[in-house]
Amino acid sequence: MATESRISGGGAVRARTEAALVAGGVGLARLALLVLGAVPVVVVPVVGGVFAGAGVAWMLDAYYPAALFALFAAVVSGAALAGMFVRPVARRTRTRLGDWYGLRLPVSYSPRPALEADERGHWWTGYSYHRSYNVARLAQLLHWAVRDRATRTEMLWLVVSPLMVVALGAAVAGLLVGGVVYLVVAVRSYQDSGHAPELAMTMLASSVLALALVAVGVLLAPYAVRVYAEVARRVLDQDGRATHAQLTRRVAELTETRADAVGSQAAELRRIERDLHDGAQARLVAIGMTLGTIEHLMETDPVAARELLSEARQSSARALQELRDLVRGIHPPVLAERGLGDAVRALALDSALPTEVFVSLPDRLPAPVEATAYFSVCELLANAAKHSGAEQVWVDILYRAGRLRVTVTDDGVGVADPVRGTGLRGIERRLGTFDGVLAIDSTSGGPTTITLELPCELSSQRTSTSFEKV
Repeated sequence: MATESRISGGGAVRARTEAALVAGGVGLARLALLVLGAVPVVVVPVVGGVFAGAGVAWMLDAYYPAALFALFAAVVSGAALAGMFVRPVARRTRTRLGDWYGLRLPVSYSPRPALEADERGHWWTGYSYHRSYNVARLAQLLHWAVRDRATRTEMLWLVVSPLMVVALGAAVAGLLVGGVVYLVVAVRSYQDSGHAPELAMTMLASSVLALALVAVGVLLAPYAVRVYAEVARRVLDQDGRATHAQLTRRVAELTETRADAVGSQAAELRRIERDLHDGAQARLVAIGMTLGTIEHLMETDPVAARELLSEARQSSARALQELRDLVRGIHPPVLAERGLGDAVRALALDSALPTEVFVSLPDRLPAPVEATAYFSVCELLANAAKHSGAEQVWVDILYRAGRLRVTVTDDGVGVADPVRGTGLRGIERRLGTFDGVLAIDSTSGGPTTITLELPCELSSQRTSTSFEKV
């Protein structure tokens, strides 16, 4: 029985050893594939950048800043060539992880908007205008690649993947090569000594150590590939990229925007209550008192009664006008009936500065988005009239790629800063409720360009484009 147990135990050890060696061989093969796949990713951009830099340096040899131009050309050429490998490297990595470990990493790219030409002959990329079609196409590609989450992760992986392959491959190759070299040196030393008996044990120990290094390298290869796969999963897995810090920051942002929205709503209600109390309500009370006086004077002093009736009629007209102004401040009728484009045109008619309005919008936007954009433009036009010293204002209202983009430009003195007043800060808080952003480009001497972006989804995509100078 003891003999059978020893035989059975020896068979189990031999089976585990064979399985470990087979796994090591598979790991070495996979690691070799990773190394071979990383070679062109590194070599092509580097060689292309060197040739481009050398060519520029040769052409500009007589000029002083030739080295700077050569460096710039090398960087641009290398980056452009590296960009060719972004999608293929990520796709190959996802395929290998699926085949080797059953890891499925689905990818979803955001749609890239099509280039559109407006009536002025400019090309709209979904993010900006350009006169040239080729420039617009390149700008759209670069801007979309930076904004698209999946593409950003793939660009990151293009940098991380060769570094991981070099680090893991160097560790395994160092053990394998070190073991082989150590064994060759031990054997050569033993042969050169004339097979001296006193060196036999040294050679045997060196051989065992060399074989141990090789065995460790072989057994380490599967774990190296597993580490590579785990890093790839962490980088390329879109569903698992929301860290605790990101979620905490997002919760803080939502809490702040909710508090701003509640505070703005409360302030608006207080304003409405104050305007009603101090304006229309006071006039209506005065009219009631006047009508009571008229009731007593109808028989004794008809002339005074008629004068009081005239005053009451004028007070009622003023109260009605105040109510209309109050309703217009809450939600302008033209905005509710005609939409954002016509509401901004009506706003431009009352502006103190000449204003050109360009509108390219679908039929209607969601009512909250329209109201936010309208009152933001109202505030910006008022700021331009009060503080900018401008002579002309331009308002562009566009809807592209699921975002409403409103740009207000004036030719004033510039230096618009949210810190210097409450108007721009209020617009920021208003936009923050919808995850919108406010961008300010206002250098000293002008011009000032303020851009609002609001994400919104539309059910109708029928577009109405118009241009009007007010």
